[in-house]
Amino acid sequence: MRPIDRVRAVIKGEPVDHLPAQPMVMMFAARYAGIPYIDYTRDAKIMAECQLRMVRDFGIDCVLMCSDPAREVIDIAGEDSVKWFPDQGPVINEERAALLDKARLKEFAVPDPHREGRMHDRIRAVEICRRELGGETSIVGWVEGPLALAQELRGLNRLMMDVLDDPSFVRDLMDFTSEVAIVYAAAQIEAGADTIGMSDAAASMIGPRHYRDLVLPWQRRILQSVRETNPDVILRQHMCGNVDALVPQMATLPVDISELDFPTNLAAARAGLGPDRVILGNVSTITDMLEGTPERVEAAARKCHEICGPYHIVGAGCEVSPLTPPENLRAMVRYAVEHQPGPMPAPH
Repeated sequence: MRPIDRVRAVIKGEPVDHLPAQPMVMMFAARYAGIPYIDYTRDAKIMAECQLRMVRDFGIDCVLMCSDPAREVIDIAGEDSVKWFPDQGPVINEERAALLDKARLKEFAVPDPHREGRMHDRIRAVEICRRELGGETSIVGWVEGPLALAQELRGLNRLMMDVLDDPSFVRDLMDFTSEVAIVYAAAQIEAGADTIGMSDAAASMIGPRHYRDLVLPWQRRILQSVRETNPDVILRQHMCGNVDALVPQMATLPVDISELDFPTNLAAARAGLGPDRVILGNVSTITDMLEGTPERVEAAARKCHEICGPYHIVGAGCEVSPLTPPENLRAMVRYAVEHQPGPMPAPH
């Protein structure tokens, strides 16, 4: 069964040969290939080659076109707010945030992903993977969620204060960041991505009321726009941290896959998201993947499977650490290969 068909079958609740495995591997992929991460983030060919090696060497069911939080930021506002590290990739320097002056938002324009720049570099990586994989394996394009890009432009601490002090500005900023995501998703789909992942890590840091008023409508706007334009695309949402309090509202989003970090209560999330929302991940990137043994990883994957039921994709809660023993990643994929979505494996 083709990996892309396996993922679609699980989403539809159709028969499948075994569970898909889609752990988030970025820095791990570069380290495994012996590539400095700064090169991975700056060169589409290198990123594509590292991701393709994950598919070939480990049997992962996707290539992931995600690398760092600064692709959109740099194309929007330049590199002044970004600091580069040789084996970590770029990070946002909040003291030099692009929107230190909120009035600057009026100067920003949605970048064209087809022009040369960091957003276009990801487009090139998608195109390379499309040529190499020929539609056999899922290509996961990636966009920064509206709150994620907002805090990368404004600075996390300032944006959190804006939520309380200037919600009108936050709404204007979210209008802009959601439009960036819509345009960027469309360009990646055109290049060959069959899946669009959207990360909104900062959302776990706000409560249900502010999530409802200042985040959820713009997440929905992005997802609905992508879905209406591309009905066959798979939509995947990633939110780092503990999102227990947000799950009832997340259940209303038009996504196919909810990727849940390990601090989230998986049993409560399954109940809140409903029985047929596909849940990806929740295996601990620390105690299981980084510090554990292959046996511990398989046990953790089994537990997640038992809780999630047949609508499940095997993976870690968030990005797999580059220091994770390769045998632990192999154990995660092995669990997926050896198990079908249902009936459930017998508990230990």
